Amino acid sequence: MKKLILSAAIVLGSLSMQAGNTIVTHSVLQSVNTQDEYKEVDAVPAAIKTALDKAYPGVKLEKAFVNEKKEYKIEITVGDKKSTVYTDASGNILKK
Repeated sequence: MKKLILSAAIVLGSLSMQAGNTIVTHSVLQSVNTQDEYKEVDAVPAAIKTALDKAYPGVKLEKAFVNEKKEYKIEITVGDKKSTVYTDASGNILKK
């Protein structure tokens, strides 16, 4: 009788762990599908370069992306720190 109860507890425990893993995996896949659609560009407007130079002295632009709303996602390096900054076409830094 003890073996039967122990076996049932193990089976139920493993089933609940499987259900938890399925939910986590599903959440990860969903977040990948909801990313903003930015396309990489070779150059950014001069206003953005000027604004970044003022906000982050010694900034180096690594990559730049733009979306349909003309919002720019810019990967920068300042010293040894890498970061991502969002701006509009006028160089105003956006908070995201």
